[in-house]
Amino acid sequence: MSEEYKGMAIGVFELESECACFVALDAAAKAADVKIQGVERNRLSAGACVKMRGTVSDVNAAMEAALRTAEPLSKIVSHTIIAAPSEEAETAIRMTINK
Repeated sequence: MSEEYKGMAIGVFELESECACFVALDAAAKAADVKIQGVERNRLSAGACVKMRGTVSDVNAAMEAALRTAEPLSKIVSHTIIAAPSEEAETAIRMTINK
């Protein structure tokens, strides 16, 4: 696990529009103390996935702000929060970011 994110919750949301992802991640970053870990473009569409890290309460607040901002701009494909990612999840997350 990257020591930078050790013990942090992770929030992930995916939208059909990459542009809307940047607007939503900006809202998330302004709403709470989260670090944007990565933005990954969808391979088969124009959308993207955003990964953010922070305390559970900060990630919850940031996710709410991101989804509220994204809703009128783009279809929300999926979203989730993992409060305490396992080592295996951390490895998988790191692999998708370092492609």
